[in-house]
Amino acid sequence: MTPEMIAQIYAYTAVGVGVILAAAGLGSAIGWGLICAKTLEGIARQPEMRPALMTNMFIFAGLMESFPFIILAFAMWFLFANPFVGALSSALGA
Repeated sequence: MTPEMIAQIYAYTAVGVGVILAAAGLGSAIGWGLICAKTLEGIARQPEMRPALMTNMFIFAGLMESFPFIILAFAMWFLFANPFVGALSSALGA
């Protein structure tokens, strides 16, 4: 296994992690927008349901907010404990 192969693996992993983080951020932003829009729509239809809708909104927003952090943890694992280098070395028998 040459240093060039290892560098290529790290470069491809970095590009993949960038795409993963961008998708997680975009998905979270879209989720936040949908959660808030539907909550406001529900409040506009039935104002007396505001406390219940706001409680549900904050619960689901918390779940939506945890998603990018979980993805960030996986991304850091791919970057700093790159499993692909070990897989390549075992595949090549080195």
